[in-house]
Amino acid sequence: MDLADDLPARPGPVPTPRQAPSLDPELAAVLEGLGPAAREPVTPENLAARQERDAAARPRPTVRQLRDGGRFEAEELRVPGPPNAPDVTLVAARPARITGPLPLLYYLHGGGMITGNAWSVLPRILREWAEPLGLAVVSAEYRLAPGARYPAAVEDCYAGLLWVAAHAADLGVDPDRIVIGGKSAGGGLAAALALLARDRRGPRPAGQLLLCPMLDDRNDTVSGHQSAGIDTWDRISNATAWQALLGDRYGAADLPAYAAPARAADLSGLPPAYLDVGSAETLRDEAVAYAQGIWQAGGQAELHVWPGAFHGFDTLAPAAALSRDARGARTRWLRRVLART
Repeated sequence: MDLADDLPARPGPVPTPRQAPSLDPELAAVLEGLGPAAREPVTPENLAARQERDAAARPRPTVRQLRDGGRFEAEELRVPGPPNAPDVTLVAARPARITGPLPLLYYLHGGGMITGNAWSVLPRILREWAEPLGLAVVSAEYRLAPGARYPAAVEDCYAGLLWVAAHAADLGVDPDRIVIGGKSAGGGLAAALALLARDRRGPRPAGQLLLCPMLDDRNDTVSGHQSAGIDTWDRISNATAWQALLGDRYGAADLPAYAAPARAADLSGLPPAYLDVGSAETLRDEAVAYAQGIWQAGGQAELHVWPGAFHGFDTLAPAAALSRDARGARTRWLRRVLART
């Protein structure tokens, strides 16, 4: 049975599938060059093999490599995890030879909650944000599904954030200028972390950077239907990942917002948000709805919908004009948020 045909329905009318938005020509050419493998969906049947392939192929730079010949300082930290859970590994890095407490980007990697690691994202973040903006970065290595189901990942991320805020002086960072962020699954976790920190009266981030965030387990938006079989992360992959994360709670009516932030009934009192997403990707509508929810609750959100962009376009096509525009917009938002704090 096709997973996409056996999903819990969202309350109200089921969206009617429509023609998918056309891809940006430059991005379309890159995607075509990558071949069918770029759009191969993740399914319950191939999940274990995909995880093994990702663990073997995804870069995992060493601390020495992250230091880049003295350009950056970097270290791995083992900090207390959630109650009755393993410690959490944090990878901390910052530009070398910059004194004074630095603002911090607390970053959560992507991978659909089922793949990825905390190390692979750092070289690009250090080059594009840490050095130009004078930022420190901490990347959290959270537990992956299905080996660890909800709430393991978000609680790992929260435990790391608590430790970082409590040890800001030791890390040489400013606890009042911590931005939480992430991409795809990491964007969803960052959104959940903002909700969790608000409700537990924990550290108050200065902003939340939500890049093509994975927010809604219900997986039944118009954009999801439009992008089925087309996007690099389609409804089949999305359903597989959410099922892996939630197990028997997948699609449950009472699922907490900390598991799927789109379930939140109250988006007030959150830090300023930046959301971006492609117009031709599965997660478009949930990102747009989340930004609208923040506005309706009286909060601040900056939303960019990149025309003709698929999921992860800036990673797969970094030289494309649209990718350069997206990176520039994110950098400008970070600079503004940090200046305000």
